[in-house]
Amino acid sequence: MVFNTLSTNSTLPMSSMVDALLKGERWAVAKAISILEDDGIQAREIVEIIFKHSGNSRVIGVTGPAGAGKSTLVGKMIGVYRARGFRVGVLAVDPSSSISGGAILGDRVRMQEHALDDGTYIRSMASRGASGGISFALRDAIRVLDVAGFNRIIVESVGAGQLDVKISSIADVTIVVLNPQTGDSIQAIKAGLTEVGDIYVVNKADISGANALYNDIRALVAEGRDAVAVLKTVASTGKGVDELVDAIEQSLSRKLSNGYKEIIRKRVESELMDIVFNMLAKMVKERVGIEHEMIERVIAKEIDPYKAAESIVAKVVRYE
Repeated sequence: MVFNTLSTNSTLPMSSMVDALLKGERWAVAKAISILEDDGIQAREIVEIIFKHSGNSRVIGVTGPAGAGKSTLVGKMIGVYRARGFRVGVLAVDPSSSISGGAILGDRVRMQEHALDDGTYIRSMASRGASGGISFALRDAIRVLDVAGFNRIIVESVGAGQLDVKISSIADVTIVVLNPQTGDSIQAIKAGLTEVGDIYVVNKADISGANALYNDIRALVAEGRDAVAVLKTVASTGKGVDELVDAIEQSLSRKLSNGYKEIIRKRVESELMDIVFNMLAKMVKERVGIEHEMIERVIAKEIDPYKAAESIVAKVVRYE
């Protein structure tokens, strides 16, 4: 393979950037993730090079409704993991700006106490409309942090108005964060998260209603599920965060010793499905854009939209 340069303004070859990435150099991490978010030819080259080096880190997913205190909690988790000698990467998936496509919230201000720590890397990524609050570039950004030597990678999903389930398809351990102030929390759990979370956290446990929420969650997730932890934290003070990290590591140990290969298989299947759907969506969008005659026929009521769509799909996909 002939490697392109990193940009039209740089003569540094991609191979040099990847070498720096494998050494854990921060500028290379930042550059690689930016290239991945642009989703061009260079993104494919990066993945092809680093893929064989990946798979050494463990991914912790953190999800929950807006206002649950996820960012504050993640900030405290970073401190505990760093104190235990881990290098920590954080990818915070934010809602996309409708104008720029960039992450609205930027790097989370509640985590900035760790910004100057060489053993921590924090990056916000735009969801860009991806389903389940997960960016299309997220999986590859995880690989970048993995090969750069960050052995615990925390992914905080967007949680914009509803609980995100998709994060469980990329995380080794999924944490669902709730607090007594989110009145629809129990309804949201009943809607499907009882099968997603490995650990449920009642954050802001020092306010009224925390004990009732804790008991409700315990009753719900106890139905037919083994080894699911329900914990209380007060992220603003750090109370309960050491216990949360202990629970995460215990969950990781159980999974690594019992059927982890099957988890990886399902994860790869999910990733391939997402990539295929993404590729097909791009092809269909391009095709629809040039189907002016078909569009005019629908407008003229000569053909209904479903038959028009079937015709377009037939031109994009060849059935064998």
